[in-house]
Amino acid sequence: MDGSFHRFLFSEVSTSEPPGRSCVDYQLFPLFSVKSGKMTLCIPRGFWTAAVMMILVVLSIPVAEGRDSPQDFVYQFKGECYFTNGTERVRLLTKHVYNREEYVRFDNDVGEFQAVTELGRPDAEYWNSQKEILDRVRAEVDTVCRHNYGLEELFTLQRRVEPTVTISPSRTEVLNHHNLLVCSVTDFYPGQIKVRWFRNDQEQTAGVVSTPLIRNGDWTFQILVMLEMTPQRGDVYTCHVEHASLQSPITVQWRAQSESAQSKMLSGIGGFVLGLIFLGLGLIIRHRSQKGSRGSPPAGLLH
Repeated sequence: MDGSFHRFLFSEVSTSEPPGRSCVDYQLFPLFSVKSGKMTLCIPRGFWTAAVMMILVVLSIPVAEGRDSPQDFVYQFKGECYFTNGTERVRLLTKHVYNREEYVRFDNDVGEFQAVTELGRPDAEYWNSQKEILDRVRAEVDTVCRHNYGLEELFTLQRRVEPTVTISPSRTEVLNHHNLLVCSVTDFYPGQIKVRWFRNDQEQTAGVVSTPLIRNGDWTFQILVMLEMTPQRGDVYTCHVEHASLQSPITVQWRAQSESAQSKMLSGIGGFVLGLIFLGLGLIIRHRSQKGSRGSPPAGLLH
């Protein structure tokens, strides 16, 4: 089964006093909607009222005497939706966090609020006593998680970017000496990818080392898969890449050759390029000389 995970940060409130029993109208994280081809945020009705009430209650509770407290306090609400095999199975998990410590949560697999610390016990008991709140939160597996999944699927889950694949040795190749081939697979999406090494059509598993999946920060990934090897004359190494964006795998080959053969090949390429340059210069000079001859007046007209 394929699994996917999405996390939605609902709100973060910085206050000057620690939270106590809030007992406000409970709201889960917001929905998304699509307008003019763009995903926009839809704040549920009552959210701002609940947020203001939360802040007022928090600010109204005095600090316990004799307790050393920091000047700033941070309250966070996090909502997480876990999807397995699309939306076949969906798990909703909400977390209330105070100063980076979770104190109460709701897990739809459990079906009620649970106190993680003593600070969260009053909230958990109050919310569990309110049937309307429990029914609404339990339903948000469908009204929020599955709803948002359907919208995100258009923009992220179905997004495909084909990888670019290149091979390079870690140092100038020398036959019969240890070397490292690096297969660079870059600029692909989604992140699931399979990269394999072959030597003369035989898959290589020993000596294969891979970096973790690297995020580029622009919704693409890259990965380096290296093969430790000792090249022999005539060996052909192949980097084989399979990805969801490809109709067929990408294969890039690297052939082992001696330094003398490589030097001869480079010399041949260099000679060919120089020949083209001299040929071009000769054609330009000839063209100019012919043009000058046609433009000169007859000798008899000069007198």
